Amino acid sequence: MKLSEYKSYDELPLFLNAAMVAKVLGVSPSSSYELMHEPDFPVLKIGNRIVVPKEKFIQWVEENTAGGKTS
Repeated sequence: MKLSEYKSYDELPLFLNAAMVAKVLGVSPSSSYELMHEPDFPVLKIGNRIVVPKEKFIQWVEENTAGGKTS
C-alpha cells in the first residue's frame, strides 16, 4: 500500500479528483477511479469530469470505517 501524501483533512482542496483520492487513500489511481464509480461513493459530475466534494469524502470515510473489520 502506498502512503498518503496528506496528513490532515485540512490540507485537502474543496474538490478532489481521482488522483487526489488515490493519494489520500494510498491506493493506485485506477483503484480510486473504480471507487469513484461505485454507486454509494459521493461524486459530483460536471460534464465529463468527476470530482468528490471534500466534506462528502470525509463523511464517506467516517461512515465506511469499521475499525479494521470486513463484512
